[in-house]
Amino acid sequence: MTLRALRPARLVPILLVSGALLATVAPAWAHVFPDHSEPRVGHVLDTPPPAVRIWFDGAIEPVFSTLRVEDAGKRRVDRNDARVDSSDRTLLEVSLPSLPPGRYQVFWSVVARDGHRTEGSFPFRVK
Repeated sequence: MTLRALRPARLVPILLVSGALLATVAPAWAHVFPDHSEPRVGHVLDTPPPAVRIWFDGAIEPVFSTLRVEDAGKRRVDRNDARVDSSDRTLLEVSLPSLPPGRYQVFWSVVARDGHRTEGSFPFRVK
């Protein structure tokens, strides 16, 4: 059967159902990505930050989300207490001790509510 053979009364429901299916499938392909962070990506700080915080553009799964900070020698320097904020499911944070001057790298890995994983890293420096 061709579209020409379909009567307009039959074509409208088919188009509506097709549009609804496409609208419900699109969010399943979503990934979450960082929106902003403290410290900012590549920022040079006068004083060491008390924590690293990353806000994402969507909710993340606490059980499958990780965050760590390493120094220039690839040694972990955070307090190993990474967590998703209970009142803001877009915020992933980890506490830091008082860091000495130097270069640091933040590594993050998160899973969105739809199950998709994204990961990345960024540097910051303490003067």
